Amino acid sequence: MLEIIALIFITKHIGKLAIQKGLKPVTWKAYTIVCWIVFEFIGVTAGVALLHQSDIVALLLLGLVCAFGGFLLIRSILQNKPDSTPDDDINRIGVDDLKP
Repeated sequence: MLEIIALIFITKHIGKLAIQKGLKPVTWKAYTIVCWIVFEFIGVTAGVALLHQSDIVALLLLGLVCAFGGFLLIRSILQNKPDSTPDDDINRIGVDDLKP
């Protein structure tokens, strides 16, 4: 339940960041949710297979940490994209505006 609440706030943050970059927020929110679920599954699977854990609480915490890593991956990809800057100001400047 706690991770669903965290996922809601995280997707809102990713949506705002996508709008700032000039990209579709719904697409990046979907990427975030899918990456969260996949990384959480990978974390739980790694805990069972590699660490031989049978404690459900430890597996859930490992899955949550890995899921947060998935969010950080999507955020990093999105932050490396260039910002959307409107070219209206550049297009409105004429030669006469540049004279002192």
